[in-house]
Amino acid sequence: MEPITYQSPEQVQARVNAFVASVYNWMFIGLTLTGVLAYATFQVPALTKLIFNTPGVFIGLIIAELALVFILSSRITTMKAGTATGMFVVYSALNGLTMSFIFAVYAKTAIFGAFFATAGTFAACSVYGWVTKKDLTSMGGFMFMGLIGVIIASVVNIFLASTALYWAITYLTIAIFVGLTAYDTQKIKEMALTQPEDIGASAVRKGAIMGALHLYLDFINLFLMMLRLFGGGRD
Repeated sequence: MEPITYQSPEQVQARVNAFVASVYNWMFIGLTLTGVLAYATFQVPALTKLIFNTPGVFIGLIIAELALVFILSSRITTMKAGTATGMFVVYSALNGLTMSFIFAVYAKTAIFGAFFATAGTFAACSVYGWVTKKDLTSMGGFMFMGLIGVIIASVVNIFLASTALYWAITYLTIAIFVGLTAYDTQKIKEMALTQPEDIGASAVRKGAIMGALHLYLDFINLFLMMLRLFGGGRD
């Protein structure tokens, strides 16, 4: 019978720090890949024309993105770590292709302003989610229901074309992803603190990828809503 080993508080903290660092590193990689590909795609008029002037291509990309998120979320425990990582990278790349439109619609000053506003808001929410003693579980459920509501409202507003509803959706969506950022950060903290001592490297990587995906989605959606606020046509 093998002797039972216990980790010191320092060892536990080191394991937690390593996991959290991995989550944010992968989120940063995903955001960087999305940003670089979005700008690179915008620089190739033939490619942007293919994506946005060909409904089948654009819709196909959106469906592929949704499918990747669904598969990652529902099958992460059964897939290999390398597969999960590859799917996250592919998703980030596809999102870069579809987000290239922002460089055609918004001025660079608006894009940079929205990015820095998003980064600051995201950082503040992450810090709150990490340090708060309040259980944010109920808030996470409430925010998710609110997200479903704004999605339905957005679809309805396609037909109504209401300016008032447009701005209401914008502010509500910002509030929702502010809450989800804090909620997801707290979940990642709990995941890091409750990892078994004998957890394998593969399970750690998959947990980090899922955490990165949630934070990535929070950041991207918050950024897109911030862009609406900063507005401004192209230079």
